[in-house]
Amino acid sequence: MSRRRLLLSATILSYLLHGMALVSVVASGVEEVRDNVDLTKTTTLATTSTHRKMLQTRVEPDRIGEKCKKSDIVVNQAATEPMPNGIPGYTVEITNQCMSGCNISRIHVSCGWFSSVKLVNPRVFKRIHYDDCLVNNGKPLPYGSTLSFHYANTFPYRLAVAFVTCS
Repeated sequence: MSRRRLLLSATILSYLLHGMALVSVVASGVEEVRDNVDLTKTTTLATTSTHRKMLQTRVEPDRIGEKCKKSDIVVNQAATEPMPNGIPGYTVEITNQCMSGCNISRIHVSCGWFSSVKLVNPRVFKRIHYDDCLVNNGKPLPYGSTLSFHYANTFPYRLAVAFVTCS
């Protein structure tokens, strides 16, 4: 045999032996795993749909009474020009978008430790406690109406409707 063929044969033989060793290791591992599995026990997946939330249908859990929903009140916030001293300013609009013509009162907004360098009219928006701000002094906000105010702080507050009453 030529030297090339002999070298090629030795290389192929080495790969084959190495491959067989791997196969035997894998096979022995599988046998060990197979020996440890109790085939008399069966496991079934739970049929609860908690892990499939996207497929669940929601039936407006935030509905209040016959007409209103908490989501009928929409809070929008946008950055505005900073104050002369450089503190950023923000405009907030709170709108009653109820399509069934409802007046919504006692609108409470989660607002953290809301504060402002610029005075906000407390009849429009005021913090009562931590994470609880009252809109329109608790009075009804007629459907289609929008309340707006400006505040100034080094960062914007996350404002979200927490509680409303349908009137």
